[in-house]
Amino acid sequence: MSTSATTPWPAHDPGTRRSLPASSRPVDPARVEELLAQEWQRFTLWSTESGVHNKRASESLPLGVTSSFQHWDPYPISIASARGAYLTDVDGNQLLDLSMGFGAMLVGHLNPVVVEHVNRALTETGTLFVTPSPQATEMAERFKERFGLDMLRFTNSGTESLMYAIRCARAYTGRKAIVKIEGGYHGGYDALQVSVKPALADIGPAHNPIPDVPFDVEAGMVHVIAYNDLGQLERVLDAHGSEIAALVIEPVIENLSIVVPDEGYLPAVRALCDKHGVVLVFDEVKTGLTAGHAGAAQRLGVKPDLITLAKSIGGGLPLAAFGGKQEVMEVVVDGRMAHFGTYNGNPLVMAAAKAVDEICTREALEAAEAINVNAMDAMDAIIREFELPAHTVGLGVKGCVTWSATPVRNYRDYKATDFALAELSWLWGVNRGVLTPPGLDEQWLVSLAHTQEDMDGLVAHFRELAEALRA
Repeated sequence: MSTSATTPWPAHDPGTRRSLPASSRPVDPARVEELLAQEWQRFTLWSTESGVHNKRASESLPLGVTSSFQHWDPYPISIASARGAYLTDVDGNQLLDLSMGFGAMLVGHLNPVVVEHVNRALTETGTLFVTPSPQATEMAERFKERFGLDMLRFTNSGTESLMYAIRCARAYTGRKAIVKIEGGYHGGYDALQVSVKPALADIGPAHNPIPDVPFDVEAGMVHVIAYNDLGQLERVLDAHGSEIAALVIEPVIENLSIVVPDEGYLPAVRALCDKHGVVLVFDEVKTGLTAGHAGAAQRLGVKPDLITLAKSIGGGLPLAAFGGKQEVMEVVVDGRMAHFGTYNGNPLVMAAAKAVDEICTREALEAAEAINVNAMDAMDAIIREFELPAHTVGLGVKGCVTWSATPVRNYRDYKATDFALAELSWLWGVNRGVLTPPGLDEQWLVSLAHTQEDMDGLVAHFRELAEALRA
């Protein structure tokens, strides 16, 4: 039986994209399980060398991978090389890369401009001075202008940038506690490991979340609130605002597929932080340039006190940064917070960053976004045709199909989506030469190396999946 949405859902921020179906029909769970069994059998037929490699790698690397998210059962695909928008695995198969390092490969694998700049640094400039350098100064000036920052410092990872942003906030406010979003991921810093995709049984009622702290974490005082819920934020700040240094938030959540803010949500968050003297930190490690020419903050029209950047700014090399308003960053100048790092702003990564800054013009990013939107529009038509319980969500060059007929506005909504369908959708693509990130929060990225033809292939596979589900 077909169902129609009648609830008047809040409008989403106009700087983002979400398209909901007018009606949908359930998908038979037995059919999903049947297709999953077929697809996993198919997977093992073409990826045997990845299985061999994972067995070897597991003897020296826990789970056989260098970052735990890379692992899946029975084994992940092992990649031997990459160029442009494509990967080649250890079996010799070519796969369209729609993961692109969560944005780190925004300009494509082995982008010739990045290669040229990095080669010049390797052969003429040097790789590490551990001194001030014109290269770091130039890139700080470029990022200051692009992202609207007063001052910034370079680091080597998103985790580092978030850690130092929190320390900045604590030094600036003289307070210790922080607030984070339930379900949000912000790297490996202890305080931000709280309530990262926790089990529902461990986190209390939706209207009053209980922080979930892993045993191995020393978190300090962390308050957890739902995304898109101003009432929860106001309640926490009214009760504890004098103790809270910072609110850490992705302006658009990108570890739960893509969850976009309600219209007016972020400006209201900004106003509440101002009212209570709380430093607003936008984690743009995953958004950054993938959200547009100047990042998500400027696209959505809300200026935080601090922004963290990584992935998209480095052209595939390990580069990150944190920066923002002068008065907050002054804590580094006057010594209230010490910031060190041997590799910070080294000339090798500065060379890659300069290449990315040159390549990622407004026009280039808008062209990639147009390809992404075209793909989502085509998928919307398929969702309508087959009345699938799904919808598309997008920001900039990133997009996803969320397996729910109703909007996902927070972590609890995400946990109510159809994970069996999400797994099938992801595996269906992998078996047809399209690699998106593993897990149940499938999300793709259209890099500057992708073409409309590449994305047309993704759409064609999605239609085949829809046909199989309704067969």
